[in-house]
Parts: sequence; C-alpha cells; structure tokens
Amino acid sequence: MQIHNNTLIAECSAYDFKEMLERKKVKSWLKSVSAFANTDGGSLFYGVNDDGVIVGLENPQVDADFISEMIKARLDPVPEVQLIPIEHEGHTLLEVKVKAGTLTPYYYYQDGTRTAYVRVGNESVECNSQQLLSLVLKGTHMTWDSLPTQVDASKHSFIILANTFREQTHQEWNDKYLESFGLVTPDGKLTNAGLLFVDNCTVFQSRIFCTRWTGLYKDDAISSVEHRANLVLLLKYGMDFIKNYTMSGWVKMPNYRLNLPDYSDRAIFEGLVNHLIHRDYTVMGGEVHIDIYDDRVELVSPGAMLDGTQIQDRDIYKVPSMRRNPVIADVFTQLDYMEKRGSGLRKMRELTEKLPNFLQGKEPQYQTEATSFYTTFYNLNWGDNGRMPVEEVANRVNSTLEKYPVNEESSVEKFGVNTKEFGVNEESSVEKFGVNADKFGDTSETQKKVSKTAQKIIDLVISDPSITADNMANKIGVTKRAIEKNIKSLRGMRILVHEGSDKAGYWRIIVKP
Repeated sequence: MQIHNNTLIAECSAYDFKEMLERKKVKSWLKSVSAFANTDGGSLFYGVNDDGVIVGLENPQVDADFISEMIKARLDPVPEVQLIPIEHEGHTLLEVKVKAGTLTPYYYYQDGTRTAYVRVGNESVECNSQQLLSLVLKGTHMTWDSLPTQVDASKHSFIILANTFREQTHQEWNDKYLESFGLVTPDGKLTNAGLLFVDNCTVFQSRIFCTRWTGLYKDDAISSVEHRANLVLLLKYGMDFIKNYTMSGWVKMPNYRLNLPDYSDRAIFEGLVNHLIHRDYTVMGGEVHIDIYDDRVELVSPGAMLDGTQIQDRDIYKVPSMRRNPVIADVFTQLDYMEKRGSGLRKMRELTEKLPNFLQGKEPQYQTEATSFYTTFYNLNWGDNGRMPVEEVANRVNSTLEKYPVNEESSVEKFGVNTKEFGVNEESSVEKFGVNADKFGDTSETQKKVSKTAQKIIDLVISDPSITADNMANKIGVTKRAIEKNIKSLRGMRILVHEGSDKAGYWRIIVKP
C-alpha cells in the first residue's frame, strides 16, 4: 500500500474503500469480508472515499471494536482478520485485512439465513449453487473431480484412454494407472474424473457444441454439431471441427514451401485443452462451445477464475496456476497434452506469435464473466476489408518474394490456398502439413532444395513451434538421428532457428534467409 498526494494506492487487487463505518447497514461491508475469505483474500479501508482520498476516521478504536464484534457475531465460521490502523498527516484510517480462508464457505448470518459471497471483479456477489458447491469442496480440501461415485469401475472400460496413452507417450499402458491417476478409488469405484474418461461416458455435461457461423456474428450457421463423449474424444472432435472449418495458405519460397495458416494449430489445441480441464463441471446445463467466425475462433466454457478476479484485468504472465480439476489436469499431463507448470495462457500467445504471418494486435485474448471463461483466437489472414489475398500475406512476411515472380501463374497455382470460402477442408493432417511435391512445380532457382524430411520439419514447426525432435521423428516416421541431420541442414541454410531452452523453447522459421 502506498499513499501519494493524500490518495491511497492499494497494493492488493481485491479491496474496498469505505469513507465511514456503516453501523446500521453492516451487511453492506460484511458481505465483502465473506467474499474476501471465500476467494483470494483482500482488504477494506475505512476512512477513504471512493476516489481513494484519505478523509480519516473520528474514532478508529471504537470503529475497530465494532468491526471485530460484528465479524464474530455475523460470520460463520469466523475468518482470520487483521485490524491495522494507519496514520497519515493527522488522519487515521483503518485497514481490515481478510485472509483467504481454508474453511470455506464463510457465511454471512442474519435472521436465520446464511448467505455466502464471492468476489467477481471488484464486487462482492452472492454465491450461486455451483459456486457454493465449489466452496464446500474447497473447505473439505477436495475437488469435484476427485469425489468418489458409487459406480463400479469393473463395469466400464478405458480402451480409448489406454490407446491414446500409448500413442502419445510410446509407453505401454498398465491398468494400475487408473488408481494412481485418481480415476478409480482403492475399493474399485469410479471418481467423477473416472466417469469423464470411460469409453461410454454418460456424464450429461461432458459435451461440446461446435458451430461455424456465416460472417462475423451469430446469424446463420453453416454447420452445427453437438458431441457428447469422454474428454479424450471431445478434444479430438473439437480439433477436427476447427481444422475442417479453418484454412491455410502457402507460398513457394526459393527452396522450400512456407505455410501461412489462419491460426496456430497448437495454440488452439492448448486453448481447447484448457477449457476442457478448467471448466466447472458442477454446472449441469453447461458445456464447452466452439464458435468459428470469418475473423476469429471463440472457445467458451462455464466457470470463471477461481480467485474471483477477471482475467482481462490480470497480467497473464503473472497468473499463478490454480486448477479447479486437478485430477483431470493430471491425466491430460500424463497424456502429454499439457505441461504441469500451468502456463497455458502464456503459451497460447507465444505459439501464435511464432507464426510467420503473425501481426501485432492479433494475440489470443481472454475474458471472464460471472460464470464463463472466453478465449478468442484471431484470424491472421483477415484484414479490415475481409480475407486478405494470399499474395498480400506472402509479401508482408517475405519481402524477398518479389525477386521470384512468376507472372504467368495464377494466384491459385502460385499460392496453395483453399479457395473455398466455407466448407470442410477435405485434406488430412498429413496432406495439409506434409510434403506435396506437386505444389512445388518446376522452378528455375539454383538454390538447393530442402529434402522431403526437412520440408516436413518446416511444416511441423509451423503447426507447433514447441515440438520436440523426438515428436518430429515419431510423426514423420524416421529416426531421431535423421531429424537432427535435417535440422542441422536447415540451420545451415538459415531457414530454422531455436529459441530458449531445449525443453521450453520454440522453433522459428527465418522468413528472410
């Protein structure tokens, strides 16, 4: 906390200013004490007006005694609170510092009615039923996904999970993992997380709604589909839908082909994983929504920030990892779908920024409302006047392109772009991101062409700049030694560089070799 020009500048993000103590309307400030204790803590400053100007209290000791008395009488359980008097230029103000509680929910009690409050942005609001359930679980040091059910695990199979584990980790599956992952209890019952990963998942709220809209708003839908399945399949179905209804152009460089996708595949993958993991599964009528517009892809899921703050007001590089569903998160980590350190928001932006056609201002954006979380990815090939011609995008990212004009070729022949404005891209992932020799054509450049494996490496790096050499080898179907040899060649040709550490760094294509 700092004081400048007789104005209080509070250090904490959760605080309330009170010019005076309202003795006849104690609920007006006790609900803030409840909300601070139920979320991430915070402070009330008495003797400070709404503009932060210090006006002081006439009798701070009497006010402190009344505050302490009311907290003990009207809150249950009683939260941990500090009363701190502060002197400034003849004025005394009082800070009521509330610590984040561990015995949630903390109720405000009056006339036989108990009400719990939480912080949403800079307001203290009454808990809804889902928020109250989350607070109850928090107070018992449990999470919804870790709760046991009465369903026998022996009556269900995990074949999809086991096969995905083998494909992702290249390790053999062991049924003992079900208990160690927290999907099955020691006495053979499924947990809530277990219900979400069984092959025949029947959890009603385990759904995604996918829609490709016409234009920039929710008007007419080109395609709309609902999927209800386990989380592994929901991730696959969601990514398939997004890939089918987004496009990727490409431009022929002097000695390789450069993909210019609308979006970062890996960034959107991280986003969808994030929404499936961190959504609030206690919301029975909620589901994850995937909405694709001409200029953006939006992901929406039920459940706001756990600490009650609004993500749009936070520095995403300083947001600590807080997991609403730690069991689900751990399973996705075991599948190599995410990192344990919980850096998804930052990583989505960094992955997008590594694309050669990235423009400042088109970073993924995040927003929370009272009960929802939004992630928006912006189309990198979309401008103020609509979809940009691939030639314009190519010229923007490669100023040397004009040295290699082919006037006789049409833009479709010269630039491999899906000219369908809408509809399903029928290319498979391998065809879309692998080598298609026909698209190169006969060229007159004397520079040495990259090998087929090297071109596949370039395509993979565009798709996922965080990909490792081991994963490249697995996806392309060659040895790691072959990958390392081609990477060395690409580096020597000044096409490919690696930034950061081996485990946490990113590959980057040098557009101007």
